[in-house]
Amino acid sequence: MPSRGVRVSDDRETNEPVRFVAWLESIAPRLRRALIGYLGHERGQEAFSEAMAFAWQNQDQVMGLDQPVGYLVRVGTSRTRSRRLTRAPEELAANNTVAAEPIDIDPGLDAALMRLTARQRAAVVLVNGLGWTYDEAANALGISRGSVQRHVERGLRHLRVELGDVEP
Repeated sequence: MPSRGVRVSDDRETNEPVRFVAWLESIAPRLRRALIGYLGHERGQEAFSEAMAFAWQNQDQVMGLDQPVGYLVRVGTSRTRSRRLTRAPEELAANNTVAAEPIDIDPGLDAALMRLTARQRAAVVLVNGLGWTYDEAANALGISRGSVQRHVERGLRHLRVELGDVEP
């Protein structure tokens, strides 16, 4: 007997949006931390919003990626690229991501990070600050794994000299 006025939808139609939202919620914290760590709080939030909007509009494409967070970092940064690329050391200090325990950080680290090149700073923050692999950082920055490794090595070398851990 046919139902009266009740539309029966197939499982795919009702489960796809739910599945996508759950997937998006699972990657959102990591994406937000990466963008804010790389771009600063204000621009990072803008980039996060742009990346989330892109993900929503291109659900099938982004869900099928091997490294969706890295891809969405690139989307967010490219869509906010015309804005200021540097930020003040005070903004870095104010942009402390949530840590499980207090971390002893050299007070000169923020200023020293700002003296790195943009690529070195991004590589160091993604790999050492956020724990990304070289491959994930390479995908996010749109450069090779070897380039990320060199940027991290040079950036850390500059930071050690700058902070007085080693001689120049």
